[in-house]
Amino acid sequence: MKKREIKVKRMLEFFIEATEQVIEEEGIEHVTARKIAELAGYTSSTIYNYFEELNHLIFFGSLRFLDEYVNDLSKYMDKEEEPFEKYLSSWECFCKHSFNNPQIYNMIFISDLGSEPNELLKRYYKIYPNDLLNLPEEIKMLVMENDLSKRSKGMISDAVKKRYLTDEKLDAIVDITILMWKGMLTTLLNNRANYTPEEATAITMNYIREIMSHYTK
Repeated sequence: MKKREIKVKRMLEFFIEATEQVIEEEGIEHVTARKIAELAGYTSSTIYNYFEELNHLIFFGSLRFLDEYVNDLSKYMDKEEEPFEKYLSSWECFCKHSFNNPQIYNMIFISDLGSEPNELLKRYYKIYPNDLLNLPEEIKMLVMENDLSKRSKGMISDAVKKRYLTDEKLDAIVDITILMWKGMLTTLLNNRANYTPEEATAITMNYIREIMSHYTK
């Protein structure tokens, strides 16, 4: 790696890790360019030499909080062999972590970033390649895909190949699952119900299981 590339990588890390610190200490809703710049030791204007939009930097900072989810996901996935059970396990793990930290998951999977999220993911993992080391291919595929529909379809595509499920039913299961998850996440974000993360996960997973049961009869 050339000297300039090393310098750019370090600058990116300074700003991303400063963003992570602001999120950790004050919450994602209190992140500002000024706070990030002060922690990183630079001016606010310097941020825009490295990031097109502040939202991109907040997205990268939010990704720093996914380690626990990624590690947990491997354990959930290892427990199951059948595609339907893997699908349910992957969503249970996702619900558990996203409902514990709805602002972070809203930023990563729902918010308008002004750019293609997968391109931002590629850039992030170019900065932090070690985060992908030793991940099983199945988990890496999920980590590198921001589109929830594509992630979910990847989990149960084998069921279509084995003729357990039609393409139309697969689309319906995935679409309804995502809508239910977004609905619960929005409910938690807007304080529209007093569910604990555990209760929110249990309720959402009950509905997802009902949908699976309906379409796999």
